[in-house]
Amino acid sequence: MKKILVLGSCGQIGTELVLALREKFGSQNVVAADLKDECPENLSNGPYIQLDALNKEGVRAYIIEQKFSDVYLLAALLSATAEKNPDFAWKLNMESLFIILDLAKEGHISKIFWPSSIAVFGPTTPRFNTPQYTVMEPSTVYGISKQAGERWCEYYFNKFGVDVRSIRYPGLISYKSLPGGGTTDYAVDIYYKAKAGEHFTCFLKEDTALPMMFMDDAIRATIELMEAPAEKVKIRSSYNLSALSFTPKQIFESIQKAIPSFTINYEPDFRQAIADSWPASIDDSYARENWGWKESYDLDKTTNEMLNNL
Repeated sequence: MKKILVLGSCGQIGTELVLALREKFGSQNVVAADLKDECPENLSNGPYIQLDALNKEGVRAYIIEQKFSDVYLLAALLSATAEKNPDFAWKLNMESLFIILDLAKEGHISKIFWPSSIAVFGPTTPRFNTPQYTVMEPSTVYGISKQAGERWCEYYFNKFGVDVRSIRYPGLISYKSLPGGGTTDYAVDIYYKAKAGEHFTCFLKEDTALPMMFMDDAIRATIELMEAPAEKVKIRSSYNLSALSFTPKQIFESIQKAIPSFTINYEPDFRQAIADSWPASIDDSYARENWGWKESYDLDKTTNEMLNNL
């Protein structure tokens, strides 16, 4: 029987991932862990522990004692937030990864999931249909830490046989949990404003295309990758993953089909420079060929899900 730990479980991805894993493997077999003292209400259907991903002794003792088979390490400082606190972002994003990789190297964990991001790419990367293997010169501390993490994941697999698996997430859209300070957050906030009948001010230009994904697709992809036979997981740095790409103007027009009175204006801020350094669209053919990835949601279907459920 699997015993799973999700470290950093109260964030945008973690909340929904915990719920999906509990539905698949049983609530008592999936432990949620985060910095919060008390378990959030939406994760109260299973075990929760207060755990700091940087507390090396505490994390090691708990994982060894509980004998977890799989660990999903989601603790991180995201792109826009990380730019305001680069020293801590590097510390959190890298040191937490080493703690988990070393536990797997020592045989205490069978399988690791660690998320990467399209932030690993930079202004010199081909922007359209960005390949799996290409120039990677990230210009943010978040992207730098994710690129370094990818290299370490591959190193631990090649050197020590650690079964670590990763996805380069695009921007993620969800109605169940709020985003955590990323450059693509506008694509969630815009639905909240539309549903509330409010005007929306976008912090990106209207023609800024970015890769995006509805959260249900991202969660399904994560679990499918982790459950794929090891021989099918041929990339041990991180897989490109794609579902759709759109601009702020396109998502606005999709919402207007349902809410014709919705209005928008554009006031680009520091996040525009971050977005300009990222891909506009992603080639994820390796994920499709290796372990059968296929998205389910296009833009209009995503819009319908968001507006119907918020």
